[in-house]
Amino acid sequence: MSLFPNLLLFSFLLIGVCNCRTTQKNEEVHMQMQTQTLNTNPSHFNPQVPPLRTLSSSKRFEGSSEFVKLKYHMGPVLSSPINIYLIWYGKWPQSQKLLINDFLLSISASDRRVAPSPSVADWWQTVSLYTDQTGANISRSVSIAGEYSDLHYSHGTHLTRLSVQEVIANAVRAKPFPVDHRNGIYLILTAEDVTMEDFCRAVCGFHYFTFPSKVGYTLPYAWVGNSGKQCPEVCAYPFAVPGYMGGGGPGHLTPPNGDVGVDGMVSVIGHELAELSSNPLVNAWYAGEDPTAPTEIGDLCEGLYGTGGGGGYIGSVMKDGEGRTFNLNGRNGRKFLVQWIWSPVLKACAGPNALD
Repeated sequence: MSLFPNLLLFSFLLIGVCNCRTTQKNEEVHMQMQTQTLNTNPSHFNPQVPPLRTLSSSKRFEGSSEFVKLKYHMGPVLSSPINIYLIWYGKWPQSQKLLINDFLLSISASDRRVAPSPSVADWWQTVSLYTDQTGANISRSVSIAGEYSDLHYSHGTHLTRLSVQEVIANAVRAKPFPVDHRNGIYLILTAEDVTMEDFCRAVCGFHYFTFPSKVGYTLPYAWVGNSGKQCPEVCAYPFAVPGYMGGGGPGHLTPPNGDVGVDGMVSVIGHELAELSSNPLVNAWYAGEDPTAPTEIGDLCEGLYGTGGGGGYIGSVMKDGEGRTFNLNGRNGRKFLVQWIWSPVLKACAGPNALD
């Protein structure tokens, strides 16, 4: 549920698991230049990155359902076309908004002319394999249904797990957003000067559902923060590595869109959307006996981006002519590095850039 790198344990457990399929004249010009630099012939490589020291008390066993049994608990999944309601909390440069929007809009961009394989839409296919008790799959139709900018930090620059629900309540009461019980996901993205309870220390993102006492309705939501200035070495890993690793090892990887904080956010957003879609009310797909602290379909593959991951390797990914690392293609020539997701069919971590 809460995404936090736990790669030391992860890399140890994945050594024997990952050889199968586990294993933003101006803004527009700038964006176009970024896109142009990414349209180069990629090369494949499997970089070794120092495993991140465990900073949380998480007891999750990452990487294999041999250790954690993923189960379906009879709750709903998001099987109807998914509407994302974006809340930009704080001041966001347009370039960063465009980057994240391109990722979200790539989920349904199945046209190969829009995004060639391996694409973000191909990656979502694994998420869409999950079903509810009627056999209905998670929808492959994901759209941005509305955007709301909270430019004046309505609840300050420090949020808690409860006050973030009041941010959602403001957006709903101001009526830029409908109350979308059936199809809606409310995605709160906080700017780099906003802190969150447990951010960097124990979470990089989380999802849950709103309380009627706070919002008036029960609505699935997710929060992800921009770690660019606060803890990139934790929440934008592997685009930044901890200071204690300075001078040793191969160091960080180059982010595909040149923005460490937001490129790092993209994978966290993918992680949380996958889990929110498969476990929106925390009573559907998860492992463990405690639904308040479940291990979900993103947790099982945290830190894995390609074939051959584990033991300090993130798996086989691609690198463009300028050395930028990615594993998925998106719309507008974008590239992204997004973690793999646990496949209920393969019983393994899976991604469309798999080499085997």
